[in-house]
Amino acid sequence: MALDTREVRTTTKSPETARTYGRVHVVLPAYNEAASLPALLRRIAEVALTQPLTTWVVDDGSSDATADTVAGISGLDVRLVRHPVNLGLGQAVQSGLRAVLATAQSDDIVVVMDADDTHDPAMIPTLGREIDAGADVVICSRFVEGGDDATAPLRRRILSRGAAVLFHHTLRVDGVRDFTSGFRAYRVSLLHRAAGHWGERLIEERGFACMVELLLKLRHCLPVINEVPLKLQYDRKKGPSKLKLCRTLVQYLGLLTRDRLSPAPYRKL
Repeated sequence: MALDTREVRTTTKSPETARTYGRVHVVLPAYNEAASLPALLRRIAEVALTQPLTTWVVDDGSSDATADTVAGISGLDVRLVRHPVNLGLGQAVQSGLRAVLATAQSDDIVVVMDADDTHDPAMIPTLGREIDAGADVVICSRFVEGGDDATAPLRRRILSRGAAVLFHHTLRVDGVRDFTSGFRAYRVSLLHRAAGHWGERLIEERGFACMVELLLKLRHCLPVINEVPLKLQYDRKKGPSKLKLCRTLVQYLGLLTRDRLSPAPYRKL
């Protein structure tokens, strides 16, 4: 697939559409999501009509036609990053962020979303407005007023809420209730600072705990973190859940232990 590598910048903006950020980079970690990706990419293409946007699909060693779904989406700049074997969600997010940071401008933003079509791309402009208002990280949260995850399976809801309570009472990250949400926006400049310190170790977790790990490392940069309500649309999910309850719980507890034992960075980030 021929990719358009040109940077698109808006040079004149009306007061209604004025932005302080540049391009939006949407990172989609994907493992066997051929059934869900086409609909999601079409929704993202609708958002791309109103602002410069590039989508990065990270095919994490899929055994289905996930990689093929990036072709034929009209009006959307899609880049494909491929893992020859399945490395897990953490390394898929890591690869997506590294690909973005290699090309993005410092005033761009990164939006990480699930590739199973349970997250609504129509929220991307809301995330951008929060960045414009001064946030460095914006989390789409199920646990603030207006948020909802009623369509998710009960055991997944119990795990998410249990993790939220655990991390809220043990970790000092201001402005966060939903530590495990996979739908977030970050300033590229913030990620550059963090990556400059941790390098390949920015994300070490392989599973779902990677989202908490990234927050814990970014907190040393003293970011402003805001949350906006997320109505999870789990009923749009076409394939089985990839979350393993016991394994994820063990990962959360291990991450918490390592965070307690790890020293803070020796210099200001």
